[in-house]
Amino acid sequence: MAAPLGSRRGAGAAGRRCLVLLWPVLLVLLRARPAGALVEGLYCGTRDCYEVLGVSRSAGKAEIARAYRQLARRYHPDRYRPEPGAEGPGRTPQSAEEAFLLVATAYETLKDEETRKDYDYMLDHPEEYYSHYYHYYSRRLAPKVDVRVVILVSVCAISVFQFFSWWNSYNKAISYLATVPKYRIQATEIAKQQGLLKKAKEKGRNKKSKEEIRDEEENIIKNIIKSKIDIKGGYQKPQICDLLLFQIILAPFHLCSYIVWYCRWIYNFNIKGKEYGEEERLYIIRKSMKMSKSQFDSLEDHQKETFLKRELWIKENYEAYKQEQEEELKKKLASDPRWKRYRRWMKNEGPGRLTFVDD
Repeated sequence: MAAPLGSRRGAGAAGRRCLVLLWPVLLVLLRARPAGALVEGLYCGTRDCYEVLGVSRSAGKAEIARAYRQLARRYHPDRYRPEPGAEGPGRTPQSAEEAFLLVATAYETLKDEETRKDYDYMLDHPEEYYSHYYHYYSRRLAPKVDVRVVILVSVCAISVFQFFSWWNSYNKAISYLATVPKYRIQATEIAKQQGLLKKAKEKGRNKKSKEEIRDEEENIIKNIIKSKIDIKGGYQKPQICDLLLFQIILAPFHLCSYIVWYCRWIYNFNIKGKEYGEEERLYIIRKSMKMSKSQFDSLEDHQKETFLKRELWIKENYEAYKQEQEEELKKKLASDPRWKRYRRWMKNEGPGRLTFVDD
């Protein structure tokens, strides 16, 4: 029994000696663990950014900037002068340029607090490999300009384009109405009654040419048409509140107004059972016709009166009216020679039909 006991004691002593010898090796591996986080393509690659600048991890911004300026002056390609017998990076112009780029990369990494935090975290947690790639490229590819500024500038640009586009359409509509005899004669009569045309033809020291008088009279007629006529729809006079910028600003107000209006609608007509007023009836008709507010407002007043007389806010009446309109449209198309030619062409040829000729 003595021999086995002695062998066990010898094995235990040998194990303890191995642990004592392995302990420094484990300490070295633990201390060298951050170096395992250095990956080619991230920050300074396989070099430690602190070692590149020659500073410690506790160095402040001033110390990092001072070290960068010294190394930048030393390795700048335009100011590089190789020292005789110099060893290490920067022995040739090409290696000096590479060293300068590495120094610049290290400084860009450590000068920003957020980037430096990500870099220190990478050194302390090398096992989070994919997380380091994500943080590195998310900061590198992030836009330099604030996204809110970009959105604001874009909205303002769109609003300016909207305003000038609508104003151009409105001026085109006024120019067209000035050529329509019905409106032009009425505007001319109003201008004569107000004495505006006489002022345009006044003679004196500032005598005007015929072209200038004609242009001035045309502007007077257009201004009268602008003041007297009410254009609705796509060619109406542009309003500041209709621009995209103001619509976004007023969106919370419009949303609250709609919620209040909808609650009142439910309370008055669904709960209390009140009868619809003219405004509510027109709203239901517009929704049934699937028309926007601007489209519905552009309709003539007699058309709206017809809708109200036929009580189109009632679903059954609207369905009957819709059927009548479809039948009337079919009759018009059936009697239209152009529609007949189109139907004949669709029957004989049709879109995309291939015809082969047999020899």
